[in-house]
Amino acid sequence: MLEEVERWLARRSWSAADRPLDRILAAKRGAGTTVSVVLPALNEEATVGAIVATIRRELMTDAVPLVDELVVLDSGSTDRTAVVAAAAGARVVHRDEVLPRLPALPGKGEVLWRSLLATEGDIVCFVDADLRDFSADFVSGIVGPLLTEPDVHFVKAMYDRPLGEAVGQGGRVTELVARPLLNLHWPQLAGFVQPLGGEYAARRSLLERLPFPVGYGVELGLLVDALHTVGLDALAQVDVGVRKHRHQDGRALGRMAAAIYRTAQLRLARGHLVRPALTQFERTPEGFVPRTYAVDTEERPPMAEIAEYAQRHAA
Repeated sequence: MLEEVERWLARRSWSAADRPLDRILAAKRGAGTTVSVVLPALNEEATVGAIVATIRRELMTDAVPLVDELVVLDSGSTDRTAVVAAAAGARVVHRDEVLPRLPALPGKGEVLWRSLLATEGDIVCFVDADLRDFSADFVSGIVGPLLTEPDVHFVKAMYDRPLGEAVGQGGRVTELVARPLLNLHWPQLAGFVQPLGGEYAARRSLLERLPFPVGYGVELGLLVDALHTVGLDALAQVDVGVRKHRHQDGRALGRMAAAIYRTAQLRLARGHLVRPALTQFERTPEGFVPRTYAVDTEERPPMAEIAEYAQRHAA
């Protein structure tokens, strides 16, 4: 590991307990900073309500006014995600309602990109909507450094990721794809424990300047581009405990890995790309059948370049 990264780990890695809520709230009041929390959601009726209820109960009260805006960005759910989220107290916005002149592309990154136009906070905090046993520390922990450290611009959550009862065995795509890519090509980012984690917060002034891969590559893309935009010392991570969520099957993980590799490849060389497709095999009664899937190849430009956004945020 680079000496620079070892110094960064000591300087920019914290625990959620390092910043009590009263300290965070005092910093928020002093600076007049606003905080938006965004939950990207696709068919998450089983978990989204409890997450929303926890944030409202613990971080959106007169006593603890940490979160000013809580938005569930629905990515086209066919279940009761929107109904459950609204009943729990979130403002629900459908992906297609935001920037309707641009037809929506499928993918998580697309929803996160559009959420910048659907929110107003100076700090934007993203939280995946499939978390179980959710703790408000996932929000306060990663928002805290942005409120108390003026030179920090981007904060990732870090945590243990169990796979069933196996401790530390989650994050298979992280260990097999993302971590090797980062260590080999962006060694300054080798200190991030959960580079692909879906819980992170950043200053709007940074996010609006970054391109957003529309699919699964969004977390790696934002992390790499944030490094090049504001530098390593402006990035940080906070330990928030344990993350429990729904795990995907091996074929879905393969598609995620392909999208992440493609995102890295695009940043390494903006020239010729290999064919953006992935063939996987599925056993059927007739034997193994190939299934070919397109790999996400689109990226949205920095939101600051979008006319509607510029008009809304004009000084």
